[in-house]
Amino acid sequence: MVDWAWSIKMARREFRKTGVKLVLFVSAIVTGIAALVAVTSFGDNLSKDIDEQAKELLGADLLLKKNQPIEFPEIEEIASKHALEINFASMVYFPKAGDSRLTQVRALEGDFPFYGTLETIPENAESDFRSGGKKALVEKTIMAQFDAVVGDFIKVGNVNLEIIGALQKVPGQTGITATVAPAVYIPMDQLEASGLVQYGSRVNYNHYFLFPESYALQTLIDENKELWGEDRVNFDTVQSQKESTGRSFENLSNFLTLVAFIAVLLGCVGVGSAVNVFVKEKLPSVAVLRCLGVKALDIIVVYLVQIFFMGLLGSIIGATAGALLQFLLPIVFSDFLPVEVTVQLAWGAIGMGIVTGVLISILFALIPLLKIRKVSPMMTLRPDDQSTNIGKDPLRLFVLIGIVVFILLFSFFLLGKWDQTLWFTGFVVLSFGALWLLAMGVMKAIRTFLPISLNYPVRQALSNLYRPNNQTVSLLATIGLGTAMIGTLFFIQDQLLDEVRFADKEDQPNMLFFDIQTNQVDSMKAVLDAEGLPILQHVPIITMGVSEVNGLTKKENEALKDEDRRSRSFYNREFRVTYRDSLINTEELVEGELIPYTTNSDSIFVSMEEGYAERNHMKIGDEIVFNVQGRPLTTYVGSIRKVNFRRVSTNFLVVFPDKVLDKAPKFHVLITKTKDDKASAAIQNTIVRQFPNVSVVNLSMIVETLEDLLGKIGFVIQFMAFFSIITGILVLISSLLISKFQRVRENILLRTIGAERKVLIKINILEYLFLGSLAAGGGLILSILASFLLSYFVFEIAFSLAWQPLVLVFGLITALTVFLGYVNSLNILKAKTMDILRT
Repeated sequence: MVDWAWSIKMARREFRKTGVKLVLFVSAIVTGIAALVAVTSFGDNLSKDIDEQAKELLGADLLLKKNQPIEFPEIEEIASKHALEINFASMVYFPKAGDSRLTQVRALEGDFPFYGTLETIPENAESDFRSGGKKALVEKTIMAQFDAVVGDFIKVGNVNLEIIGALQKVPGQTGITATVAPAVYIPMDQLEASGLVQYGSRVNYNHYFLFPESYALQTLIDENKELWGEDRVNFDTVQSQKESTGRSFENLSNFLTLVAFIAVLLGCVGVGSAVNVFVKEKLPSVAVLRCLGVKALDIIVVYLVQIFFMGLLGSIIGATAGALLQFLLPIVFSDFLPVEVTVQLAWGAIGMGIVTGVLISILFALIPLLKIRKVSPMMTLRPDDQSTNIGKDPLRLFVLIGIVVFILLFSFFLLGKWDQTLWFTGFVVLSFGALWLLAMGVMKAIRTFLPISLNYPVRQALSNLYRPNNQTVSLLATIGLGTAMIGTLFFIQDQLLDEVRFADKEDQPNMLFFDIQTNQVDSMKAVLDAEGLPILQHVPIITMGVSEVNGLTKKENEALKDEDRRSRSFYNREFRVTYRDSLINTEELVEGELIPYTTNSDSIFVSMEEGYAERNHMKIGDEIVFNVQGRPLTTYVGSIRKVNFRRVSTNFLVVFPDKVLDKAPKFHVLITKTKDDKASAAIQNTIVRQFPNVSVVNLSMIVETLEDLLGKIGFVIQFMAFFSIITGILVLISSLLISKFQRVRENILLRTIGAERKVLIKINILEYLFLGSLAAGGGLILSILASFLLSYFVFEIAFSLAWQPLVLVFGLITALTVFLGYVNSLNILKAKTMDILRT
């Protein structure tokens, strides 16, 4: 049995002399706990605000949407209010700037939003807009891009509209959405005059409804759900919007919490390393206590009590810092948030942070504390023999298992899915294991193969990596894993950007014109030819739906078992198809063959994209009945194609043979390539002025938008990874301070035998140069492995290694480690020789 009274009393006495060192032991977990509490509190507050502001996210009680005109007279009679929004992608021309931009045009009729407001500058712009006339509300981001101000004019199709206000906020829209698809609101009475809604235009019709509070909306949905499905009408309610938004941001919150959890684990490695040094210094005292008959368990409890209270103190400090830090997070994540986040104390998150910090402090401290069980009373007679055979202690294995189980359970608590939990835990264990093996391998290699002929400072610095009280393992683990996170971020971000930097590649087009009507094709080609631009592709596009697959209608498909049922979207989606008898350079035939259509043949064989066919259980020979503007067309799957959707081209899920759809109503796409951005802007503005209904995709602008988007995402991840780096630095600083006395002794002895000051400084700098480069190198190797796996399995892109960020990260981490080691060495060299020799 443990003598608790004696252990607590001894812990209190011991703390008077070792309290400062134990404060350093737990300082490393403060940053991780702060990040964990801040992110968890932010997630709790965000979840609460999404619940409270769910109506403002949708702006109505019910949204019914379809890509064709449709009316709901029965529902309009029941509803208190009804609003209609017709939205589509279209070019908007800014005459003052002489430039244009693809935007999301929204023609609005009614008082939408019913919850919340269209926030504008000036504030009265919304009410002025609703009175109708030639007015527009324009997203503030696009106004800033073209230096537009209130009072300027824009051209939307054939109509000129005055900008009467800048849109600050739209229901459910985030800063990211505004960057990718900026909105321009126009009154409904100006839509026809714009001439933009023609055949082939990709138009969405959104009907918003407000109901009396007492109305049973769910009953209405249950009664009409099947009918809406048959008519391809999608619906959203406040509850469904809340759930979908909540799921999206729950995933974000969980990811950020896992990143913070890694920072906590890094701090705990520092705790374990610090306790290891602490225990080594206490082994002679432990041997004396063992001579007096004190049991090893009682001595372990003495130090565990101290670790518990210091861990509690560190966790409380970290939780307090996290509670304050959460005030900063809404600013960091502002571009991603669809709601206003109210910051308040989340006591559940604070409690979880404190408990987590204390628990893992004890778990990681147990491994070095187990050495006490092996201390022999004979050590009092042989104080220099401090070796302990801890490697064979079976309790150590149980502690390691306990740590892994804790990481596993905590990860599952955050993620809720075992597959993701196992991947995350596996990554953590693999990373720590790989860095530990690297540290142990380096120490063993130096001890075994260190050449005696090496320069003295170099040999001495290398020897310090394996001598007593070395920090090689802890620093490689903490700084290495932090480096791995930063490196992975840089590599993946660079690869994703490289995938979309197609505008500057010689073999890639950079201008795409769509929504071209059949009677405009020849005129468009003439304009491009006059500008000396090649027609790289001319693609006709026909819209259609699916009525039957292998004789099964949508209703019959719904009655099948899950494993036999095709996706509901297969029947609901509107397919855009083309026709040709050959493959293009983004396609590869993997099964079957392209079978041309002849007038003598009764069968039409279509080609399907490999992934889509696989997801919907389609195979060669399957029958599909398409609905082409009301006319049924029976076809058969004749081939399966692999399509590279990452390359710039008109890629399709379904391709018909030539001569089948020649007379079907269609619109067209033309693709060309300009020499530079100036030429792109010139032809874009020419086309918009002559053909207002034609939309232009400037791929150079898409690249800029994606770079901006990835930059914002990268900043958020860097912000969270920063906590891991800070934790690694704190571990480094605490490790230097903890081992300071041992380093002072070593330096004094070297000075006593004649070593000069500059030699001692050189030894310290070289030691931390080796440590920093090993940690950074090990972390970068892990980041390269992680980047390869993410590229191959998640993003499905070709892996390529960017040397510039690799060298940058390596250099910065190594330089920081050397700098901190150098600063510490200056303090060590100030110690007086006689004071240490007397000690």
